[in-house]
Amino acid sequence: MRIAKPILMVTTPIGLLEGFYECYKLAGGLLFLMVAMVGVVGAAMATVVATIRREAKADALRQEAKAATVRGEAKADTMGHESKV
Repeated sequence: MRIAKPILMVTTPIGLLEGFYECYKLAGGLLFLMVAMVGVVGAAMATVVATIRREAKADALRQEAKAATVRGEAKADTMGHESKV
């Protein structure tokens, strides 16, 4: 994976650009549709990545709060006051 990831990160955009060029040569007007489709797929992937990162952050915060509670540290309640557990 050490070599594969950089190669994929370089060759994928090059392949997309080459595909866009070939689409333009074959049927120029359909290039708009191809770019739109790739944009929608890219937006979907970005949404999935953002959701995974948001859920991972929430899980890490939940684990940290649980560990703090087990250790008996002070934690803030919903009113913002500190209380000992």
